Amino acid sequence: MAKSLLEQLPEIVANGRKVAEKILESLENRNRIALQNREWVLPAKDSKASDWISNASRQDAQASESDWHNRLIYGDNLLAMAALLAGDTDNASLRGKVDLIYIDPPFDSKADYRTKVTLPGVELEQRPTVIEQFAYSDTWSDGTASYLAMITPRLVLMRELLSDTGSIYVHLDWHVGHYVKLVMDEVFGKDNFLNEIIWQRTGAHNDAGRFGIVHDVVMLYRKGESHIFEPVYVPHSNEHLNTRFNQIDDFNGKRFFAGPITAPGSGPSRAFQGRQIAPPKGRHWSYSQEKIDELEANSRIYYSNTGTPYLKQYMDEYVEQGRRVQSVWVDLLPAKTGAELLDYATQKPEKLLERIIKASCPEGGLVADFFGGSGTTAAVAERLGRRWVTSDLGKPACMIMRKRLIDQNAQPFLYQAIGDYQVEAAKQSLGRDFRIGDLAQIVLSLYGALPLPIEENPTRALGRVIANGVKTLVLADSPNKLTGLATLKKAIALRDGLMGGWDKVVVLGWNFDPAIAESINALNDVALEVLVIPPDLLDRLKKKGGLEKLRGSVRFASLQYLKIAPVKRVRVESPPHPNPLPQGGEGATVQETITITLANYVLLSPDAINLDEANRSKLQAVMNAEPLALIEYWAVDPDYDGKMFRSVWQDYRGNTDNDGDPLRVITQAVLTVPAKTGARRVCVRAVDVFGFEAEVSLDVAVTA
Repeated sequence: MAKSLLEQLPEIVANGRKVAEKILESLENRNRIALQNREWVLPAKDSKASDWISNASRQDAQASESDWHNRLIYGDNLLAMAALLAGDTDNASLRGKVDLIYIDPPFDSKADYRTKVTLPGVELEQRPTVIEQFAYSDTWSDGTASYLAMITPRLVLMRELLSDTGSIYVHLDWHVGHYVKLVMDEVFGKDNFLNEIIWQRTGAHNDAGRFGIVHDVVMLYRKGESHIFEPVYVPHSNEHLNTRFNQIDDFNGKRFFAGPITAPGSGPSRAFQGRQIAPPKGRHWSYSQEKIDELEANSRIYYSNTGTPYLKQYMDEYVEQGRRVQSVWVDLLPAKTGAELLDYATQKPEKLLERIIKASCPEGGLVADFFGGSGTTAAVAERLGRRWVTSDLGKPACMIMRKRLIDQNAQPFLYQAIGDYQVEAAKQSLGRDFRIGDLAQIVLSLYGALPLPIEENPTRALGRVIANGVKTLVLADSPNKLTGLATLKKAIALRDGLMGGWDKVVVLGWNFDPAIAESINALNDVALEVLVIPPDLLDRLKKKGGLEKLRGSVRFASLQYLKIAPVKRVRVESPPHPNPLPQGGEGATVQETITITLANYVLLSPDAINLDEANRSKLQAVMNAEPLALIEYWAVDPDYDGKMFRSVWQDYRGNTDNDGDPLRVITQAVLTVPAKTGARRVCVRAVDVFGFEAEVSLDVAVTA
């Protein structure tokens, strides 16, 4: 007979702890998980209204990158938390540094996590990648048991990140809330459970055969014996005030309520108006005789018709403080219209997060959300002057968060990604003892290549395909580095010199230098082909149950690339801006304009995107008619150093400040920047509606 969920729970928690303990043990290893810096975002969405460089605070913020910076992380939150706990040369470990964690993990096994992509004249429906399904639909592969197996190690790592005075809010509903509470009792301790908050998330509706389900629950736990908590107050309703404060004081004309002046417990009589009055049975007077005399002198005691004393509670004093919020929240229904709405299925209202953050995180404190979704936690933390870290496994979610933060003119923040996602996924699929060569062999086999002899192929990353008289060398690059120009040059050298030479070489890569397309164009080698290894390959391998079942079904896609028109760089002796930054000698204000125009965007093969045939056909039509309509976001770094992309200008779909078109980006950017001698390295990065990135960088001389 199968075990019940309660019988399985101890084993689930024990296994979850083991997963977390292995991660914690690995933090000191040389090859620990790291985060890659993808973009240093300096929000400046409106190119027409002002120029980023004219804002001195932004210049100061850019100069202080070594200090704390808020972080948006794309990738599995288990790996993101491991990286945050480990720290690196640029960022200290956050172990014991987080004041507040709020998470809103998926909790509905029947939820539809498909993404709607609206393009001019067409709407596509993209199914989640297998990687995303792991965090959503596949979390339920074994029902609630697999969900608890997913959440347990994550809760353990969250506890490690919390400060000793920190607390965690876990947002759930009736599907799994009661089971997760049992896990949290084990991880955080039953004595550290503070509240089950009932949040009414919707108005009344009819559920057939039962009472309407209109609420979620939010579990609040602290980490240690003391915790940060600031009571939250809300205004009283007029109806409540008028009903409660229904008497007028003849002494001062104020409205008041006759409140009790006793408390539970026994106690002696007190003198009121010169006569001794005993408290009711089982109660005692709340104040000393001295305090009662003071209240009498100030006409703060009210006597009923029977002569029983009460305390006058004045409405103006009561209103000033407001009503203290309790554990049932019925006043925070989500907004149905307005700028806050982002068309994100599980978006939570900002007022909900505002209440939580104000209660449990001090000003300047650190808030974390590892199921970032639409970015409400980060957006509210930013507005309230708290530092923040957020992450999500879905690329659509990360794109929404980045745009939302730019939209609200956030302070500069880092956009990061898991550095070794495929390596960690391979360990889960192939065992912790796997080697990079093992993975290369799998990739080569799925491509249809036979391995080269070991004496010619010590890393086991090379294979061969011979068909129709054409000899092709195949190189499967490592997943823990970016495939870039150096790899391509190495592949060409092997093609020309290894084993007597080959007719062509194919490079299969996991992660690419954003400038890879530019490198391919510069090499201009027709006997070189670069293809993308499906990013969800390892998850598919694990799900399908073996290599043989995947043969013939894995498609290696071509790269996407971006093209721009020739960049114009013009010196401006009399800048039009009223407050230019000084540059050079005293009073000098020499600046220059840089004009960047998008020319074309080519998406990687639509076969690599999780679409059905009907949606793929719609996408192909847009690609043919208007390729630039596929761009979701693009940004410019006018002084790219080749290491950190600093986006000091951005535009994105939905930013109607620039062109009034919510479905297209503007295709030209004009930046006014301080003049510079010599060439400028200008870098342009674009992200399409599916989350794929492409980049162009080039040296630009003054053109006029």
